[in-house]
Amino acid sequence: MSVDEPRPVVVMARPRGRLRRFLDSDMLHSFLRSPLVMGAALVAVLLVGSAFLAPVLAPHDPYDLRSLNLMDSENPPSWVKGGSPNFWLGTDDQGRDIYSTILYGTRSSVLISLAAVGFALVLGVSLGLIAGYRGGRIDTLIMRIADIQLTFPAILTALMVDGIAQVMLKGTALGNSHYAILVVAIGLSYWVQYARTVRGVALVEKNKDYVQAARLIGLSSRAIMFKHLLPNVMSPVLVLATINLALAIITEATLSFLGVGLPSSEPSLGTMIQIGNKYLLSGSWWMVAFPGVTLAALVLAVNLLGDWLRDKLDPRLR
Repeated sequence: MSVDEPRPVVVMARPRGRLRRFLDSDMLHSFLRSPLVMGAALVAVLLVGSAFLAPVLAPHDPYDLRSLNLMDSENPPSWVKGGSPNFWLGTDDQGRDIYSTILYGTRSSVLISLAAVGFALVLGVSLGLIAGYRGGRIDTLIMRIADIQLTFPAILTALMVDGIAQVMLKGTALGNSHYAILVVAIGLSYWVQYARTVRGVALVEKNKDYVQAARLIGLSSRAIMFKHLLPNVMSPVLVLATINLALAIITEATLSFLGVGLPSSEPSLGTMIQIGNKYLLSGSWWMVAFPGVTLAALVLAVNLLGDWLRDKLDPRLR
């Protein structure tokens, strides 16, 4: 190359931002190409968003006893003969607006389920990491406890924990903490799946070079488990959490339907179905139909999203 000849200019490509990487990702393209998944996401966002905006969207407050009138009880939907335009989906046995109660009830169900899944995730992931990384007797102990719990259905475990908590806390300041009791009862029913999944991944990951290097530089076992192993187990854990969210919603609804969940003064979808079931034979079908449809739509939407996430994030299905 001569002295007068210009040198080629090398232009360094700027690293793509996170938003750009997300827009170019296979997951987004797969999501946009699936009308079923997009519909499920839309239904889930509408139901959950409406539930959290209940104080703004609800025309009536089901918790305000002063606004209730027993003369308005068991009114049919507004488009049915005898219905009132003030109550679009009718009223229940206490005169509460069904539409408003569904919004508040869905919020209670979703909040309890999210907290329960979070509790189960933290407990299961922690125990799974300890069992997989430590091994030995502590691994055997944790896994035997998990095996014993797997012999019982989740709803039976939740019923047992809920019953024990109600008896132990009866007469105390925590005796009316129905939300906390339900969160613990449901969470203790689903931690096993997280523990077993995380343990299996930890058994593989702990023998890899980056873990050995972390040991050589003197990192503690806690730092290795939660700073190095934990990021590598989050993909299957997130899939499990999405699927278990739907199961937690059903479990909460089942407990409330059986009368051991939230009381009738604090509506949830299960409580509404339980109350409406008593009046079904008298012709008040709307009291159980609309909460039931809402529960079914919410669970189906979350399940479809969970199945899609599993297909995208589980390497064994690719």
